[in-house]
Amino acid sequence: MTNTTNATNTANAGNPANGTDPKPRTVAAYAAPAPKAPLARTTIERRALGAHDILIDVRFAGICHSDIHQVGEEWGDGIFPMVPGHEIAGVVAEVGPGVTRWAVGDRVGVGCFVDSCRECDNCRAGLQQFCTGTPGTVFTYNGVGRDGEPTHGGYSTQLVVDEGYALRIPDALPLDVAAPLLCAGITLYSPLNRWGAGPGRKVAIVGLGGLGHMGVKIAHAKGAEVTVLSQSLRKREDGLKLGADDYRATSDPATFTDLAGTFDLIVNTVSADLDLSAYLGLLRTDGTLVQVGAPEKPVTVNAHALLGGRKSLSGSMIGGLPETQEMLDFCAEHGIGAEIELIRADQINDAYARVLASDVRYRFVIDTSTI
Repeated sequence: MTNTTNATNTANAGNPANGTDPKPRTVAAYAAPAPKAPLARTTIERRALGAHDILIDVRFAGICHSDIHQVGEEWGDGIFPMVPGHEIAGVVAEVGPGVTRWAVGDRVGVGCFVDSCRECDNCRAGLQQFCTGTPGTVFTYNGVGRDGEPTHGGYSTQLVVDEGYALRIPDALPLDVAAPLLCAGITLYSPLNRWGAGPGRKVAIVGLGGLGHMGVKIAHAKGAEVTVLSQSLRKREDGLKLGADDYRATSDPATFTDLAGTFDLIVNTVSADLDLSAYLGLLRTDGTLVQVGAPEKPVTVNAHALLGGRKSLSGSMIGGLPETQEMLDFCAEHGIGAEIELIRADQINDAYARVLASDVRYRFVIDTSTI
């Protein structure tokens, strides 16, 4: 996948001069009509297919905990009605006349964003998730596109997106287990990649949920020695089957004594308010704790936990387009897909409740044919 900085600007999407049908299309979707409201079936308009757009028949859409956060306005004001979904897998159904990257029938995915400025330093470096230009990173839903209209996500039957912001899903990956890779997969792959998880490195994954289980699979495939740090040992058998070498309960104070100074890298996937200073104590000299979960409240850290051992506390948010394609190819090569429970669209609200109750192993995926 090439860098999207060469992608053609979509400002003229839907212009009759492009030789495409200027009419938007109406598609079925599931949306939250208001903050904290149950999702219900509805219809939405997708923009007309521009010269460099592709129309995707959405086959599967993963449910991410961030969908629940945004429907509940836990991260700020939302745009309603809101169609969530940024773990999208499908097949190209139609292409604009200027499209060069895709053909009808190609298997594609769309992740957390669908546009960026394409010109800032971060975009040019393939870090579109950190775009600093205008319009900035345009998120797949609960955002505003170049046309000034709200973006809507993957809980729908079709999606229109600029060709440069779609990703190739290798044939070796079934579309249903590939869908969660577009967020959960890249969210873990990126820090594991950047901080060098591999042979001779000891990595801990905090939490064994939708994110954490992908971290275990990917870190194991990269050759690292992997430990799961979870509140209890309830999922220990699962963790070991997924590739963990060890599994420890953080509710046991002995864990923090026994494992002090052990890890080169810790990736914290949970959004709970943890004592990060205690986890920093598990790092070796020059080790790094990377936060990928997003707690609602600010976290505090004792500076001495960083000073002793020259340790680092960092954060990571998804990945850019080139790295996301790299992740998909890596997962295909190593036979890695998400562990999923496939649901019908009319089960979305029940699935949200089960996510909040930690009752999923490990990602809900919507069969969008049921919308």
